[in-house]
Amino acid sequence: MAVDLNDVSESALEFPDNFLLIDLCGEYDRNLSTLEQSYGVQILRRGNQLSVVGEEGPRQEAVATLKALYQRLEAGRSLEAGDIDRELRMGGSSVATPPGPSDQKELFKGDLTARVEIKTRKKLVEPRTEAQKAYVEALFDKELSFGIGPAGTGKTYLAVAVGVNMLISGKVDKIILSRPAVEAGEKLGYLPGDMKDKVDPYMQPLYDALGDFLPGKQMAKMMEEKVIEIAPLAFMRGRTLSNAFVVLDEAQNATSMQMKMFLTRLGQGSRMVITGDRTQIDLPRGVSSGLWDAERLLKHIPKISFNYFTAKDVVRHPLVAAIIDAYEAEDAKKG
Repeated sequence: MAVDLNDVSESALEFPDNFLLIDLCGEYDRNLSTLEQSYGVQILRRGNQLSVVGEEGPRQEAVATLKALYQRLEAGRSLEAGDIDRELRMGGSSVATPPGPSDQKELFKGDLTARVEIKTRKKLVEPRTEAQKAYVEALFDKELSFGIGPAGTGKTYLAVAVGVNMLISGKVDKIILSRPAVEAGEKLGYLPGDMKDKVDPYMQPLYDALGDFLPGKQMAKMMEEKVIEIAPLAFMRGRTLSNAFVVLDEAQNATSMQMKMFLTRLGQGSRMVITGDRTQIDLPRGVSSGLWDAERLLKHIPKISFNYFTAKDVVRHPLVAAIIDAYEAEDAKKG
């Protein structure tokens, strides 16, 4: 498509702090190159000024993103590749208000790009897409939430982050993380060690997520004191989970009976999150997924939140989104 040169113009931005400007540009102007490629503009650096050259729409978007990223640096925050990716996805205006001193979630209500952030012991976690933002809001606001979508969209990661936030802020007394150990059905007996050693490999993604939000020693102590529990779904039977933040991961591999059993564990003062990917069901042929049934049966209950993700919400390597799109296209042809 031909570019109308009459639409090409220049916007100049001045940044008072040269040290922050260096961080904004990134090593070898890497951050500026990312913005140039994303918006189809040219960004020129002249002293403490950046000039953005391009068509009106993309140019204004690039200017808004540069301002938002600089405001982030002014607030004392880091600026990493993930932060730039979030600003690109969220429209370049998600940094509008400096963070507060509280350990609580900071939710600045207003327009669609108001900030949502989750504070943990080790890091500040911010949604990188609108779907993630809506999901995090639901995790704080609803007692029972579902996160459904492909791998890499942050369903479990964000749920664990919210759980840690609620634990350290005193809103819940414990965190309980669970997964169905479907693949372990015939293999557990052949693995070395006791039951914990046998099931831990299936729980590793949950350990990894926790390790991102809590210092190692604190995490180990909390697990020793049963403040944090990580256990297979089968271990939930017969319990009432009160004053806890409970996450069921990989819920597409729970049977209908297991899902009903788990959902009815919800006790007073608890929050429950169910995450799953309907395209990755590992149950034996002929066994229906409890995630499918729960979605069908519970969708009409207003106090339960259902949040959906697509390949556009993948925040892993960009190739992951392309791979998911390719498989979804193939499934559509078969359907």
